[in-house]
Amino acid sequence: MKIQILAVGKIKEKWLLQGLAEYSKRLKSMADFSIYEGAEEKAPEGLSLKSIEQIKAKEGQRLLKQVRKGDYNIALDIQGKALSSVELAHLLEDLAIQGRPKTNFFIGGSLGLSSEVLDACQISLSFSKLTFPHQLIRLVLAEQIYRAFSIINKLPYHK
Repeated sequence: MKIQILAVGKIKEKWLLQGLAEYSKRLKSMADFSIYEGAEEKAPEGLSLKSIEQIKAKEGQRLLKQVRKGDYNIALDIQGKALSSVELAHLLEDLAIQGRPKTNFFIGGSLGLSSEVLDACQISLSFSKLTFPHQLIRLVLAEQIYRAFSIINKLPYHK
């Protein structure tokens, strides 16, 4: 199964890169896992709502270029549905059984995801009502994807 995280912005912090490398390595035997980093637009303080929407649209268009027909798209959005790790595992397992070619997880930049990206997604998930930096949530998502595949493959990682 192909799993791709489509995220706005490039991670520079060494500890986050090390964590992502670790989960990418662990996932290698279970899934074709990759991360695409789309360019982040400059977003100074005090932007108008119109400017915010334009920035999100530009960032979203870059992410959507990575999507193909038949892909299953999941947005990470604070307004999304909360799933347990087991429920996420069941969702990914069901998608594999359906023969979906790829599952994409979308993570927006500091302004969030565009309406175009949200509309392209079959489901929106929320990891918490708390706000996380978009770079950190990328690592949390990679861990949860690994946990889901550990559950699917009945590995002892998830207790």
